[in-house]
Formats: sequence, structure tokens, C-alpha cells
Amino acid sequence: QVQLVESGGGLVQPGGSLRLSCAASGFTLDYYAIGWFRQAPGKEREGVSCISRRDGTIYHVDSVKGRFTISRDNAKNTVYLQMNSLKPEDTAVYYCATNSDPESSTHYSSNYCRRWYAYDYWGQGTQVTVSS
Repeated sequence: QVQLVESGGGLVQPGGSLRLSCAASGFTLDYYAIGWFRQAPGKEREGVSCISRRDGTIYHVDSVKGRFTISRDNAKNTVYLQMNSLKPEDTAVYYCATNSDPESSTHYSSNYCRRWYAYDYWGQGTQVTVSS
């Protein structure tokens, strides 16, 4: 069964850190770009970070640049999102996702993996709450 499973969310104080994990089963993650998205209450889902397949390049949106880092461990078939200096506005449900077509250009590089509309396969999400 093909699955993406997020974990690592929780409650953290402002300025704190969390590391989210996106574990894949049923397919080999290193052949795919992975994106991290978030959706805050009352807001639309937004793309946050992505990591490509072919050249391993990464992209972060400006609001998290310098605080979040996406990485992958192919041996563990897992992609991570290290989140530091967390702010209350980072509170959201965080999802990892991919494009289910292995031939999609979404997977090629960071210039392509940031095309957030192209993601069609999603995990169930993990809640991140930043509050004192």
C-alpha cells in the first residue's frame, strides 16, 4: 500500500524547534520530489518547502527561509522538515505530499518542485502548535 505518513508535530513554545518526518511506504521516496505544506485555521493550504529528486535541490518560501530546513534520508525512505525559531504564525496542520507520476517534471529540481499545484498525493497531516 502506497502511503505518506507524517509525524513529529506537537506543542512548542515560541522560539522552540520541532522536526517533522514524512515516511513513505509502498514506493521509493528518492525517485520523487517531496513538498511540505501547511494549513492554518481559516486559511488556505500553502506550500512551505520542497526537495527535488534529481539534483536534490531545495526550496523554502520566504516566510520560513533561514528557520526551516528540508532534507531527505533515502536509506530510511524519509524526508524531514527541521523547524527552528518557531513563531505562533507557524501554527498549522503540516502535510507532506508528492506528485504520483514518477515522470512528472515536478521531481526534477527546485524550480519545478515549487509548483505547488502539481502535488496530488498527500499524507494525513500532523498538527504543529506554537504557543506560550
